[in-house]
Amino acid sequence: MRVRFIICSVFSISFFGLHAQENFSANVNIKTEPTDKIDFNETNIGLTYKKKINDTNQFTNTVEYSNLKLNYDSNTYESLPALNRLNLIQNKLEFSHEMSNQFKWILAVTPTAGFEQYLDWKDWYVLGSISAKKQINTAIALEIGAARTTIFGAPKFTPIVNLDYRINESLDLKIGFPDSKFSYSNNARNAFSLMNQFNGSYYHLDTHKNWDTTASKAVLSQMTTAVEYERNVDKNWFLNFKAGYDFNKKYELLNDSNNKVYDFRTGNGYVLGIGIKYKQ
Repeated sequence: MRVRFIICSVFSISFFGLHAQENFSANVNIKTEPTDKIDFNETNIGLTYKKKINDTNQFTNTVEYSNLKLNYDSNTYESLPALNRLNLIQNKLEFSHEMSNQFKWILAVTPTAGFEQYLDWKDWYVLGSISAKKQINTAIALEIGAARTTIFGAPKFTPIVNLDYRINESLDLKIGFPDSKFSYSNNARNAFSLMNQFNGSYYHLDTHKNWDTTASKAVLSQMTTAVEYERNVDKNWFLNFKAGYDFNKKYELLNDSNNKVYDFRTGNGYVLGIGIKYKQ
């Protein structure tokens, strides 16, 4: 009940501010990934609103909640407890400032809570990033920076490097780290994308009486290559379909010192997802 109350409160606070914002979007996504030993099923709910403060400054707030359910091969993991649900709350606060028409700074701070069932103060940690974006010409932009992320599991500092090339009105190419993406739109209703992304998540665990108590955290990471299709079905409503594959997938348990104490060795797996989005 306490977890539900906190989640609902965070989303309610964000909704109250929507009427004063210039635009906002809300989305729900469902993703499934069967591997050799574990099936991963994730539901994600997100809300984003943007406010252009003036001609040079813009503020963006994104609130997300995700629930990851895990179905294990009981013959393989019968000696382990039922670690079958992991939760994640993120509130990304992003501020961008244009120094000129060709150059801007982007700063993001993301308070995050990763927990199993019971949310506690120790489950919170802070992620974030800072980067500079240079518009080289009308078609090419370069972004360079640094971030504290969980793309490799436990939070650590990683670089940000992106080269965005707008080939024409229909084609856009983004090459870099941690994300690369090739996008094509044949009209205002259809958008196709081929993407490659490094991503991961980090959770604090509850105490299990029948488990090795040195394991206090769970980390997941993978590199995802996928094809996405987004369809504008109405003025404000969009449907999204995703199919791909996760490479180098890791699901491990760590102790308080972030040392590995158990490796599930799940193997890689196919990814299928569907989502709905409302934008205004």
